[in-house]
Amino acid sequence: MDKVIVGIPNGFFYKYHNLWKYYLETLGIRVIFSKPTDREIIDLGMKYSNDEMCTSLKNFLGHIAYLQDKCDYVIIPRIDNYGTNNQMCTNFMAIYDLANNTFKKPILNFNINYNKNLDEKKGLIKIGLELGKSKEQCKQAYNIALIKNNKDLKKQYITEYNKLKKDNKKFLLMGHSYNIHDNVIGRPIVEFMKRAGFEVIYSDALPEEKTLNLSHNICKYLYFKNNKESVGALELCKHKIDGVIMLSSFPCGPDSLVNELVIKRTELPILNLVIDDLSSFTGIETRLESFIDVINSKELNW
Repeated sequence: MDKVIVGIPNGFFYKYHNLWKYYLETLGIRVIFSKPTDREIIDLGMKYSNDEMCTSLKNFLGHIAYLQDKCDYVIIPRIDNYGTNNQMCTNFMAIYDLANNTFKKPILNFNINYNKNLDEKKGLIKIGLELGKSKEQCKQAYNIALIKNNKDLKKQYITEYNKLKKDNKKFLLMGHSYNIHDNVIGRPIVEFMKRAGFEVIYSDALPEEKTLNLSHNICKYLYFKNNKESVGALELCKHKIDGVIMLSSFPCGPDSLVNELVIKRTELPILNLVIDDLSSFTGIETRLESFIDVINSKELNW
């Protein structure tokens, strides 16, 4: 009998991918991912979305569509919050229902809502049971996956701290994981800046417990968890970087509020990029060149 195949769409849940993959593979389940965002993914997303959705949500629908004939299940949780003051964007709450009413492929779903005592461990055990595994198998698989994932995170933190110690120019790339690591939204920016001699520091690659706490230094009343992590990363790195690029997908509500706050309360050179048109990099390239000029002129005290 062939193994059950679970598809993980790239995009929205990027930061959870490794843990899910380790968990499912430990249970003996084959895992596949949708391919990196490209023109086909973008076009599929446009087919199943409407104009009011943010660019990242449109792309995520494209990733789900791409997996429809390649797996038995797709994993899509519903994430509400990680506590009262660590709320997620409403898209994370709506995406399961949106996908469930758009596509025919069975969905492995679970809820994360710390205010109702629903965490990721309970959710992953739930889908393990749905896949025919015992509760004991699920618990053991989760513990193994957590150990592996924590090792990955530790390596990630060490990598970023080592980059901060380097003498070359550095910039902080602030944004949601699904944007700054995306093949079309974030990657061209990273590659351009690297060619210009800059080291990139990713806001999502620093210890979450530190960035969440440090976000209070800029504003005590931030509501959205992902934005708090980005703002806290800036506070953690501000004396070791030369500038900041804030990357958002149009029309992200949380980013539109928080980015303006950061601009007003930060003295470093800042470039606020809001991505809508994914067909051309020309306009973004021009702005990046200007951003680099600002950093260079500041170094020369012009």
